[in-house]
Amino acid sequence: MRFIDLSVAIEHKLPSDPPQTQQEIIYQDHAFGADLMTKLIPGVRVSDLPGEKGWAVEDLKLNSHSGTHVDAPWHYAPVMNGTEKARTIDQMPLEYCFSDGVVVDFRDKGDGYLVTPKDFEKAFAKMGYALKPLDIVLVLTGAMSLWGKPAYLGKGCGMGRDSTLWLLDRGVKVTGTDAWSWDRPLPVMAKEFSEKGDKSVIWEAHYAGRDKEFYHMEKMANLDQLPPFGFKVACFPVKIKDAGAGWTRAVAILD
Repeated sequence: MRFIDLSVAIEHKLPSDPPQTQQEIIYQDHAFGADLMTKLIPGVRVSDLPGEKGWAVEDLKLNSHSGTHVDAPWHYAPVMNGTEKARTIDQMPLEYCFSDGVVVDFRDKGDGYLVTPKDFEKAFAKMGYALKPLDIVLVLTGAMSLWGKPAYLGKGCGMGRDSTLWLLDRGVKVTGTDAWSWDRPLPVMAKEFSEKGDKSVIWEAHYAGRDKEFYHMEKMANLDQLPPFGFKVACFPVKIKDAGAGWTRAVAILD
């Protein structure tokens, strides 16, 4: 059995879009920990500690969408499946989080390209795979090659409303991408809306969750190390009460 890490690390002040979602990490080393322990335990001196060192800890400022994470329907809208109250990330059914995985390679699509149902049909026909309910569909855009750089924010193709619903109509509940967003990059959508005034282009893949419940992962790593299918994906999110997303250490498991 082999494990492949599909997650990126939470890092200090990586480029983020929008900027206010940028994460921060304050590292407190063993010397800091030793000094703190002398204040917390009466009579303890630094010299009493092994190697005169205390614990190392970190304080983090995070957004629920920092790093590799799972978006829940509540993130997209207050409703799902048309009229139901949208589930938050702590309500995500656990059976959705461990299932067969399949990778669709769309690295040949240009940055900002809008993926269509026909693109998925051709991709699955080429790999000789028929989707089944609860398959976890991962889209390889090639964006991760620019991870940590400002250019990453605009890299890769994105899903549309129609292509997302095409997957959901086949019983898919969880999807993922190595790009910043399941939709096309924000600058691409903003430019198109500015030029055409077409409001349907705004976040259209996310908003598909209003009609059909689904969850998606963003900022995934190492999708290029996976076979097209024949592996499991585990992507249990951190249980944040009433939140629209939660961080995950997504992992692929291969026999």
